[in-house]
Amino acid sequence: MISRRDVAIALDIPMEMAQRHGLPKFMSEEQLGALLDSPPAWLEQSRANRTGKRPVWVHLVCAVCGYEEAARPKKWWPDFTYVVCDHHRPDEVPPAQPGFVRSEFDGVGTRFVGIADVEVPDGGR
Repeated sequence: MISRRDVAIALDIPMEMAQRHGLPKFMSEEQLGALLDSPPAWLEQSRANRTGKRPVWVHLVCAVCGYEEAARPKKWWPDFTYVVCDHHRPDEVPPAQPGFVRSEFDGVGTRFVGIADVEVPDGGR
């Protein structure tokens, strides 16, 4: 059985949409396959309305230990260079390249810190 959340991820739709259209809390793989093979009108319309600017779900993978989760991206998230679990020490994270400035963002997914390395114009000179 597949949870509604995992079905929403597979269909690339928000959880709210899955609930609104009556997807059950659990589905079989066959039921999910049927939705993917023959999407209902509301799913076709949802896909047609996509602007492509921001994905519905993103796959987060810790750059240190490989822990993974799917999350809904937030508007305030920049393009992260890395995401790492919030319990890792700073010396476990790959260092920023020379000429780059590092910023850290707490509250990414359920347990991640987002790391954005941005190049400094002229190498910071």
